[in-house]
Amino acid sequence: MFDTIAGLPLHPLVVHATEVVVPTAALVLLVAALWPRFRRWAGLLPFLLTLAAVVLVPISSESGEALEHRVGENALIETHSELAEELLPWAIAMVAVAAVLLWWNWNERTATTPRAPKWVAVALAVAAVLATTGTTVQAIRIGHSGATAVWSQDVSATPAGSGDED
Repeated sequence: MFDTIAGLPLHPLVVHATEVVVPTAALVLLVAALWPRFRRWAGLLPFLLTLAAVVLVPISSESGEALEHRVGENALIETHSELAEELLPWAIAMVAVAAVLLWWNWNERTATTPRAPKWVAVALAVAAVLATTGTTVQAIRIGHSGATAVWSQDVSATPAGSGDED
């Protein structure tokens, strides 16, 4: 199911979407957690972006496994695969923080009771920093290992202008 689309491997297509959505979701969530005015303006955006990230991560993993079966395993692909398995918990943590942040923002807007204590804002900010940092670092590690697995042999095998065009 997650192997090809129109004859092309699905993994590179999905991964590019994942590598855009995941860091964007992390950035939007972090800004929303740290800047109340942005949080009020953004509304559902941090939650929806983090939810999209959680949906894309398993699709990327499944399509990567299908591609791995097609091209075969090696140490670089295995490293990439192991790193990729560690992203979903981070993405889920971002959704959890975004959901609590959304709930808290909603209560702040509609509450007739006194505002929540300051420590709630601090706890949410700390949770957002941890979740977004972990997610971003892991996404970078995965992306780097994937690029290394794809390009290490191809790029180093034939230098540009080597005269092989004859």
